[in-house]
This record gives sequence, structure tokens and C-alpha cells, in this order.
Amino acid sequence: MKLTDDSQAFVLHFGEMGSRWGFNRTVGQMLALLTIHSEPLNADQLAEALKISRGNVSMGLKELQAWRLVELHHRPGDRKDYFTAAGSIWDMARTVFEERRKRELDPTLSLLRQLLLNEPQDGAETLAQERMREVYSLLELLDQFATTLSRLSEADLQRLMKLGSGLGRLLDLKDKVRGGASGSGE
Repeated sequence: MKLTDDSQAFVLHFGEMGSRWGFNRTVGQMLALLTIHSEPLNADQLAEALKISRGNVSMGLKELQAWRLVELHHRPGDRKDYFTAAGSIWDMARTVFEERRKRELDPTLSLLRQLLLNEPQDGAETLAQERMREVYSLLELLDQFATTLSRLSEADLQRLMKLGSGLGRLLDLKDKVRGGASGSGE
């Protein structure tokens, strides 16, 4: 399988972005290829297109399955496993967000809950707990917001995101009218 120059550029860039989203470059490239390809692909096809080892593809597919970002397909008379990207782009973004939340946010909130149950032993520990409580409050708000977002339909998410840019302009206008600076806490 040969990729066009544009497809190749997209796949390579998506690999770099994947490393920022919580999985390695090769896994990101595999997801990109599965996302833009019209038919399910097997491991040999992925290895050939991306010029990577079959073993690397196998490990990457396992990781993508653990992230719930690919779907497994079978063809009659063919023993190979075929894969496609799981759902729409919005579905995949929601899944990455949920998985990152489970892997990063939930354990941090759990640890902070445990630590904040302890009685501070001195002034330094009291200050440390105050800061931890601030972090906990922020993360708890983010978690509640994430839960709300995860329940929204694709159409509602799109409307919310479009509204978000308008909210920034509205807040700027409010600050100009009131004569204050943005974020002044009034």
C-alpha cells in the first residue's frame, strides 16, 4: 500500500500529535492511517504502509484496543484480523479524553482525597494541605466539567465549542463596559 504525499504528511503529523495525547508516535500514525483509510486494514498492511515491523504493529494495535480507538473486523474465509478507527472523529476525541481522565485525573483525585484526610502535623504541612485542597478543588471542577461534556451529543459539543469563542468576546466586552481588566475578580 502506497500513501499519497498528503496522506503521508497527515499520518506523520498525527504521530507527533499522538505523543502529546498520551500514546507513542507509531501508535498515533497507525490511528491516523486507520482513520483516513476507507477499508479495514490488517497488521501486514499497516506495517507495509508505515514501514514499521510487524511486531511494532501488533503492540500498537493492542494499545489502540486498550484505548478503545479501533474496532476489530473479520472477513469470511480470512483468518487475519482487520481494524478500523472506532467511530467518528468526535467519538475518538471523546474516547481519548475519557481514557486520559481515567489514567491521569482519577488517580490524582483519589490520592489527594487520601492525603487531605490526614491531620497536618505542623504549619508547613497545613500550608501544603491548603495548596493540595486548591489543586483538588480545581481538578474536581475539571472532572465535573468533563463528565458533563462526555454526556453531550456531537451536535451539542460543536455548538458549545462555537459558543466558547463567542463567550471570550462577550467577557472582553463586559470588561470594557465595566472599565475593568479581564479576570479582575469583580
